[in-house]
Amino acid sequence: MMLIKISDDALARALGADELAEAFAAKGHEVHRTSSWGMQWLEPLVEIDGKGFGPATLGDVDAILNGSSDKAIGVIEQHPFIAGQTRFTFARAGKTRPTSLADYHATGGWQGLMRARQIGPEQIIAEVLESGLRGRGGAGFPTGIKWKTVAGAVADQKYIVCNADEGDSATFADRMVMEGDPFQLIEGMAIAGEAVGATRGYIYVRSEYPDAIRKLNEALVQCADIIAPFVCEVRMGAGAYVCGEETSLLNSLEGKRGEVRAKPPLPALEGLFGKPTVVNNVLSLAAVPHILAEGGSAAYAQQGMGRSKGTMPIQLAGNIKHGGLYEVAFGVTLGELVNVIGGGTASGRPVKAVQVGGPLGAYLHPDQFDIVFDYEAYTAADALIGHGGITVFDDTADMGSMARFAMEFCAAESCGKCTPCRIGSTRGVELIDRIRAGGRKRDVIELAPQMQNTVKDQGRSVAEEVALLTDLCETMKFGSLCALGGFTPYPVMSALKHWPEDFAPEARAVLEAAE
Repeated sequence: MMLIKISDDALARALGADELAEAFAAKGHEVHRTSSWGMQWLEPLVEIDGKGFGPATLGDVDAILNGSSDKAIGVIEQHPFIAGQTRFTFARAGKTRPTSLADYHATGGWQGLMRARQIGPEQIIAEVLESGLRGRGGAGFPTGIKWKTVAGAVADQKYIVCNADEGDSATFADRMVMEGDPFQLIEGMAIAGEAVGATRGYIYVRSEYPDAIRKLNEALVQCADIIAPFVCEVRMGAGAYVCGEETSLLNSLEGKRGEVRAKPPLPALEGLFGKPTVVNNVLSLAAVPHILAEGGSAAYAQQGMGRSKGTMPIQLAGNIKHGGLYEVAFGVTLGELVNVIGGGTASGRPVKAVQVGGPLGAYLHPDQFDIVFDYEAYTAADALIGHGGITVFDDTADMGSMARFAMEFCAAESCGKCTPCRIGSTRGVELIDRIRAGGRKRDVIELAPQMQNTVKDQGRSVAEEVALLTDLCETMKFGSLCALGGFTPYPVMSALKHWPEDFAPEARAVLEAAE
């Protein structure tokens, strides 16, 4: 009898991992359902004695067992995709059963929490500050400073809220943590509670993650005594993208409409139910147990570059050959991530654009592939790291259409509270439509009926429409209440800058004349 390991990650299950596990069990073998290694192009991945076979199908079962399978990839930990990583947050990925408390204990689980209780709040915060950990949800705000603010606030109740409303395109690291290592996230929240004096926590998970919700609840039942007096609950969101913004999330947790709150007051002082609240992303909190383990903060700070310390679980998706999760220290170039680690496009065609940071991240041109993964480097390039999601497009992509999608997405997901986001996004869709129509043919008879009056009445040239779009994007960027409206200009303006011909034939000349 062999011990067979197969992931029960949602992606692996969607590709037939459950049926595969049943087939191996039916042949008398012991099957452990583990977390995912993160090599998603190889799922379902079967592991026997440390060696991998994938992507496996039911027709591969016998060949895998008798050693004749052509799906063999060798020792998994020696595979270039795994061997090249620096895994802190995903150190257990592929190795442990997600809701096995015994597995978690055996791999160093709870060491960070036990030590945190010994050293006390001030030292906990000092070590988080020393580590250089910044918010992994997109803003990059220093985690230790946020905790220090909440710790210094005076209140009869404080809260720890985990923002697990992972809604960006090409992002799945939060889901992988919650499905693959839920105890680690819970331990990070309990440590945060120790640091700031909070006794209650909430994990706000989007409804599209049923497996994550189930596993978190199973884990919470098992470890309730370990984390006590800290009490944690899972709350399910309704799928609104804007609830990924922390104040909108807090409104939703309180049972209110998910719309953005004006700041100040900051959630650190007046957050959930008006009480001081730490709001951190899944990856931020999941990094904490390692940082609080003996010597962890110094080891963490040694990774990375500049003010971007530690590691970032980068998610490779879109038209890419080797899609998956790659945890590495800050400083790796975009070109290495896409062409070396990711293997280029799955279609085999040239890369045209790469979007980093979700649907509101800038589109980066291959000429920018020397940019290093660093918060400040991306800001200088008018781009965003965001949650670390990378979406690759080949040369068949229509970037004018992608820019339109950004405005359309913002219009659909806006909470409606501020005018630049609510109205600007709708006007943005109309503007891009007019640029694309006007650039192809100015004859209004050839335009869609709903656009004829617009063109007749306004009579603007492509140059005027482009100038108006630029002004609109500037208003949205600096006038919106939150990042939804504020970041929508990034994909629009980057697409217009690098691929103006995808908007209108004369658009490049228009932009050059405006410079």
